[in-house]
Amino acid sequence: MRNILVIGAGKSTAVLIKYFQDKSISENLHITIGDISIKNAQKLADDHPNTKAVVLDVFDKDSREKAIQEADIVVSMLPARFHIEVAKDCLKYSKSMVTASYIGPEMKELDKKVRKKGLIFMNEIGVDPGIDHMSAMQVIDRIRNQGGKMILFESFTGGLVAPESDTNLWNYKFTWNPRNVVVAGQGGAAEFIQEGTYKYIPYHKLFRRTEFLEVEGYGRFEAYANRNSLKYQSIYGLDDVLTLYRGTIRRVGFSRAWNTFVQLGMTADDYTLANSKQMSYRDFTNSFLAYSPTDSVELKLRHYLKIDQDDIMWDKLLELDLFNPDKKVEIPNATPAQILQKILMDDWTLDDGDKDMIVMYHKFGYELNGKRKQIDATMVTMGENQTYTAMARTVGLPVAMATLRILNKQITSTGVQIPIHKEVYEPILKELETYGIIFKEIECDYLGYNPDGVRG
Repeated sequence: MRNILVIGAGKSTAVLIKYFQDKSISENLHITIGDISIKNAQKLADDHPNTKAVVLDVFDKDSREKAIQEADIVVSMLPARFHIEVAKDCLKYSKSMVTASYIGPEMKELDKKVRKKGLIFMNEIGVDPGIDHMSAMQVIDRIRNQGGKMILFESFTGGLVAPESDTNLWNYKFTWNPRNVVVAGQGGAAEFIQEGTYKYIPYHKLFRRTEFLEVEGYGRFEAYANRNSLKYQSIYGLDDVLTLYRGTIRRVGFSRAWNTFVQLGMTADDYTLANSKQMSYRDFTNSFLAYSPTDSVELKLRHYLKIDQDDIMWDKLLELDLFNPDKKVEIPNATPAQILQKILMDDWTLDDGDKDMIVMYHKFGYELNGKRKQIDATMVTMGENQTYTAMARTVGLPVAMATLRILNKQITSTGVQIPIHKEVYEPILKELETYGIIFKEIECDYLGYNPDGVRG
């Protein structure tokens, strides 16, 4: 049997494992799940006859190398910073590998050696990055093959709570790593191109420069800019494009409310707060406000941020228990971001019966035969439950499909790569449709910049 090693038994791995298990007989597969927690690995193995669970600590050289040596292909579902440890062993023992994470500098440096060995290190093949790459390149290539010239590309993705599970004023719950949500946008200005002009949005302005999107059947959304909009300009072959913008989708009103935390300094992650373990939520909030011998914490915050008492913004803050004197932080030497994450998890953690959803929206502007046209492509998919979430499906399925196609030598281009070539995206997008992950396209005359937005 052909052995697929999956390292990491996190939330996005359940759908991936089920895909392999469902095909284990027809494709002659044996799946090994390695995780630092044997319980997590065993839970995903679920006593399946063609699956085994093993303890695998990525920093334990012996167990890591042994598992990789015994594999025919390796899937790393570890946090992105740990992939390189796996990649080096895969190169050493001539094993192809697949990850859903962005290609880091160290991974990119392995490209020549990977090519020389005839291996494939497929990265960025989850949802975002992943399905966004594949669905975008499919349309971009189609436009070019017709003789068209790209003039605009905008891409937006959001991991959100499904409408039936939307039970708080923020219209949001954590459907993926909470820490990534809390620190989103930090580390530099967002960069993009608007009508031929390079634009920059510093972090402290990021959540007040949004664009509105309408998705048929699901209503209105907003999007704020990603930091890396220009990263794929050359990769997508869009060097001459006039507008290039990538953003994150939220429900309307989220960004304005989130900006409260940014302006207070609650999302900072570069210093720790003294006595954080003994702090109450009210103490934490008050620590960012000026001293007053008479004014309450609530009044000081409203005055500082100019929030009226009847503003929905105020109701959103009250809902989070930010002023509760009895709830304790209980985290020693915590950064503001770590404390904010804990507070938000009290209210934004999915309940047992909750479902999530993924929303993706692409805009393609192009010239063809002297006319300017636009294609809007949208995809919405819902989770089934807390195990088979929309996030797990849209991350796990493309990773699994690419892994099997590499194993079957249906993907043959070697090197460290992302899924932007037809041999990768065409069959995978077609198979994803059988799982209900389908893009709907609307073509119209070119609309250009959305006048309802405020990117400017």
